[in-house]
Amino acid sequence: MKIGAQLYTVREYMRDEKGMSESLKRIADLGFHYVQVSGTGPYDPAWMKEELDKNGLSCVITHTNQERMIQEPETVAREHEILGTDYIGIGMYDIMKVGMDGFIERFKPVAECFKAHGKLLMYHNHDIEFEKLDGKLILDRLIEAFPEDELGFTLDVFWVQAGGGDPAWWLRKLAGRTPCIHLKDMGFRSIPGERFSVGRGRIMMPVGEGNMNNEAIVEAALQNGAEYALIEQDDCNGEDPFDCLKRSLSYLQSLGLQA
Repeated sequence: MKIGAQLYTVREYMRDEKGMSESLKRIADLGFHYVQVSGTGPYDPAWMKEELDKNGLSCVITHTNQERMIQEPETVAREHEILGTDYIGIGMYDIMKVGMDGFIERFKPVAECFKAHGKLLMYHNHDIEFEKLDGKLILDRLIEAFPEDELGFTLDVFWVQAGGGDPAWWLRKLAGRTPCIHLKDMGFRSIPGERFSVGRGRIMMPVGEGNMNNEAIVEAALQNGAEYALIEQDDCNGEDPFDCLKRSLSYLQSLGLQA
């Protein structure tokens, strides 16, 4: 399993081509070789591929606009062929709004098209997937609704824990279906007067600096067959996101993983 950087972490630096070019170099200088392209400004796939190659980087997965997937899946698949990227991700989707049948209706043709092009549609979870729909977790319903060659899961261990799940347990359950995972850590910061409020004080932290059982998570991910562990810190709490990525990388390397 290789360590990568989820570029959503540094999205504020990647709003235009100049920012993207400079940021990709900074990511490479930190020691990364793999990235997820997500949260950036618009880009031409050929231009992005050239910039990645120039910095010795490979894009292993993206988060891609969902309406574009639905409306023009062939074009999206061809763009990922240019990027050299096999995994095409849904970043977030509120299934409660459309129901499971609505989600399947929208994305089953997309998954089949991507499969025909040698790509795999990927679903990134948050905590909402641990809500029950008709008595069963949304995540379980997704697992049942799509075969593994049509839908993979970018399991985000922070959001699994936020939803009340055990990240290592879910990694074992989803063995073979999570070629890419997201790693971030969860800490707690008390809020005066709201010490016992549900959900208050939870913060994202560099991997290894919070309270999650990261050694067990990494062990489960290795057993699971995950190919890429992508560091994603949506909120760096005012710290330099590049520095947060560096600290997460150093910690994961201390566990024996390679960038």
